[in-house]
Amino acid sequence: MAETAMMKVPFLWEGTDRKGKKVKGKSMAGDEATVRADLRRQGVVPTRIRKQRKSLFSGSAKITTGDIAIFSRQLATMLAAGIPLVQAFEIVGMGHDNASMQKLIMAIKADVEGGSSLAEAISKHPIYFDDLFVNLVEAGEQAGALETLLDKIATYKEKTEAIKKKIKKALTYPAAVLVVAFIVTTILLIFVIPAFEDLFQGFGADLPSLTRMVIELSQFVRDKGGYIAVLISGGVGAFFYFKKRSRPMRHFLDRVTLKVPVIGPIMQKASIARYARTLSTMFAAGVPLVEALQSVAGATGNIVYEQGVLQMRDEVATGQRLQQSMENTDLFPNMVNQMIAVGEESGSLDSMSAKVADFYEEEVDNAVDNLSALLEPMIMAILGVLVGGLVVAMYLPIFKMGSVV
Repeated sequence: MAETAMMKVPFLWEGTDRKGKKVKGKSMAGDEATVRADLRRQGVVPTRIRKQRKSLFSGSAKITTGDIAIFSRQLATMLAAGIPLVQAFEIVGMGHDNASMQKLIMAIKADVEGGSSLAEAISKHPIYFDDLFVNLVEAGEQAGALETLLDKIATYKEKTEAIKKKIKKALTYPAAVLVVAFIVTTILLIFVIPAFEDLFQGFGADLPSLTRMVIELSQFVRDKGGYIAVLISGGVGAFFYFKKRSRPMRHFLDRVTLKVPVIGPIMQKASIARYARTLSTMFAAGVPLVEALQSVAGATGNIVYEQGVLQMRDEVATGQRLQQSMENTDLFPNMVNQMIAVGEESGSLDSMSAKVADFYEEEVDNAVDNLSALLEPMIMAILGVLVGGLVVAMYLPIFKMGSVV
């Protein structure tokens, strides 16, 4: 059955219903005959059936975390409306233009139809559904409140994605501008400066120091530019390779990032927000605290905080209070520790954690906005120094000749 579901493709159809009214739609099926039979059972007389062609801009695109968040929200909405789980999968799957997402949803649907629980079905796809997602779905199924837990998962995914997008936006803009500045500077050094160099050779006078320095830099880039490009490309490639595969390197980078001025506090607040949001979601679902902390550790997005939370898990497992174990890591501000302490004492750890998450998510938003406002003039200054310095260096000899004349 799973194999049949995997073979389904989208068909576009047109026809007339029992009242003679023209209708059209889209169905997932293995072949045209199956679509025709399904339509007749619904009282539709098909007049045209064709396979949906993949556009150049859709098709088997990569499945993103945003796709999983939308899937969770759609599934929660369908279940809350009383639609059976298997039918909900069919509707959600048909609504996706991403063929990879359609394939994933139909594979999960086939497993559920075959008798697997939803938690078991999604656990077969750990690339897209982490332990946190699987544990919450399992808790929802056991408690008979799957739609409620899926809604919490969707909210959690949406909020964590919003934080990630905010941080990426803050870092992408200056990075893009600096890359453009580097490209423009390289073009000037390779193509524009040599033209001025030929012009200056006929002056018969000493060139200003700044001009000589820029000409020498241009000659160096032209002579050694290929080697430099290969060296930089290799260095960048090696950096990302080891960053992805070397845990000690990631630990070093995460620790250094937390100490970088301006950027460090933002990353710290983002990690605390993810910690609090995940803890709130897991605890509200009835997951035991020690087990919840295991999933919370991987959701912090920073190895320093991940190791800190795992240390907290071990201490909580021996009977220590969560607030005391948080203080022992020295990673959380006093306000967070005190709010968690109040939550433990009042039996409302989930709601208090949610308030911490709300506060720090707003802090991240404000910090990112301030960072963007701070970086804009700095970037303009860097551009002015780079490009303006080259232009001034080339015109200094001309100004000098003009003053002599």
